[in-house]
Amino acid sequence: MKIKPISRSLEEHTRSRAGEVYKVFRNLDPVVHPFQKAREYVRALNATKLEKVFAKPFIGALSGHMDGVYSMSTHPTSLRLFISGGCEEDLRLWNLPLRKTIGKQTAHKGFVRGLTVYDDGKQLLSCSEDMTIKLWNLNLNSTEDETFELVETYSGDQSFTGVDHQRFSTQFATSGQTVDIWDKSSLEPIHSFSWGIDSAMTVKYNPIEPHILASTATDRSITLFDVREKSPLKKVILTMKSNAICWNPMEAYIFSIANEDHNCYTYDMRNLDIARTIHRDHVSAVLDLSYSPTGTEFVTGSYDRTLRIFPYSALI
Repeated sequence: MKIKPISRSLEEHTRSRAGEVYKVFRNLDPVVHPFQKAREYVRALNATKLEKVFAKPFIGALSGHMDGVYSMSTHPTSLRLFISGGCEEDLRLWNLPLRKTIGKQTAHKGFVRGLTVYDDGKQLLSCSEDMTIKLWNLNLNSTEDETFELVETYSGDQSFTGVDHQRFSTQFATSGQTVDIWDKSSLEPIHSFSWGIDSAMTVKYNPIEPHILASTATDRSITLFDVREKSPLKKVILTMKSNAICWNPMEAYIFSIANEDHNCYTYDMRNLDIARTIHRDHVSAVLDLSYSPTGTEFVTGSYDRTLRIFPYSALI
């Protein structure tokens, strides 16, 4: 019987000094390594994932609210300012670069549920569960305690869950048991919309077609209104409740909703029978969303404690 032993030179495999690295012999013949490309692909993919895992998009926290924040609104003429309202019944004006409060005001006797700033950036509307809507002047050059100046208080017969203003107009809309249309010069609603017995949760005006507005309700519905008409335009009922709605600022017919079924849906108001796009990635209820000024993508916040950015035209 013939035996072929493996013979290796001791000098080739022995280190001459203790600090030397052990010699490793490799056969670089690609025939011997058929899965080399596959392994390199997996390594590159894992490296890309690790870069995303260890990325640090978080810039800073704005501390000041003593309880949950239920409403926020950006400033239309300044990128460094925005307003927030919380459970402790107050309003806060923030300076983003400085990350501090530059204005504070006790506004309501209940949770602040809705905020909207007029196009000129000089006035603000807030609504609350205390059945009031308040109009404020924003004095940006004043002291912290004098930033918010109360102009008018509008009293209703229901708790308000949201407010939004009509562009380049004195009218604004509120959501509650009904969707009410108000004018700054009138202390009573000039018109009320209702479809069914369930309460509306949110209301948003179309920024391009200012006479159109949309709302979501507790009966899982999305309803479109035209303030020039006496009755609602269209209504669609989904499988689960929608928590927020936002119009695309560049395309008049497009809006997106944040739903309890972990998804976001983009609709064309001309055809509500089917969603134009379904945005999947969250693993829990989506609570809010907002479009970028370019209208090409939107950001969402979910109960799964994540923020995600979606292109609005993503594939289904």
